[in-house]
Amino acid sequence: MTNKVKVAVIGYGHLGRWHSQKAAQLDTCELVAIVESFPANQEKAKQAHPDTKIVNDINEVMGEIEAAVIVTPTSTHYELVKLLLENEKHVFCEKPLCSTVEEAKSLKENLKEGLVLQVGHSERCHQAWELLSEDVKSIKGAATLKIERVAAFKGRATDVDVVQDLMIHDLDLTRFLMQRKVKNVRAYGHKIRTGKWDQVNAVLNFEDGSVAMVTSGRNHVREVRSLEITHDSGCLFVDLFTNQISKATDTQFDDGEYVQEFPYEKRDHLLIEQENFYNSILNKEAPMVGYEDGLKAIELVEAVLTSLELGKEVEV
Repeated sequence: MTNKVKVAVIGYGHLGRWHSQKAAQLDTCELVAIVESFPANQEKAKQAHPDTKIVNDINEVMGEIEAAVIVTPTSTHYELVKLLLENEKHVFCEKPLCSTVEEAKSLKENLKEGLVLQVGHSERCHQAWELLSEDVKSIKGAATLKIERVAAFKGRATDVDVVQDLMIHDLDLTRFLMQRKVKNVRAYGHKIRTGKWDQVNAVLNFEDGSVAMVTSGRNHVREVRSLEITHDSGCLFVDLFTNQISKATDTQFDDGEYVQEFPYEKRDHLLIEQENFYNSILNKEAPMVGYEDGLKAIELVEAVLTSLELGKEVEV
């Protein structure tokens, strides 16, 4: 392998266009092809990437690539990931990895040693988690986590419910930040516009007594993306929309204030993800979000959906 990974982007919808743009600008990869079946999107791809092959099917360029970025509807993920792994290609798959836990588990036999499988849980790329890493690690005992991600209806991703579309980001963040095992889940929701769950509130109970309350909505009157952790030594609040951090501890800060506020850098998450993907391939390292992370996120999604349908608490 050279110092550039030969890659194809599969899917040229809204998000696929952005991923193609990132792949085209990175020095660690060569955008060999864009795979798109819709004529209108094919034309847009040709205009934006005139020197890149535009094909209907990934099999047309399978022998020319080393890796692929999957940016297609969730229902297609399993077959595409399986096909690529069987052909010994590295895979970056937008979240969720698959539609079901059963599908995700069956992929493990195709994930041969040396292959990189990365899942696009992009919310992990916020600089806030790096700035607050020591604060989070220092939390002793049970903590309470509140995450809210709501927005007005935008007409996108209506093929899946809000749990698979939005809440999965925060279910992954919950695991990533808390580093604790979830014991059970109780969820409440409403089907407002799409015939699927459009507003969901989920309560996750952890084995150590910690609790996470996660709210996701796509038919809301306002747009909010925030996270708050309360524990015995204080409170951490992150506004993911305005990129602002607030901290309160059990003592005063050096300036005499009880609350400390500061901004954090706004980053290009898709670029960071792809950079990590190609570096993981070239350096033979584990990706920032791997197979097990993708699987665990889907397990929590299924637990939330099961709780919604049954109307009761579900063990994880």
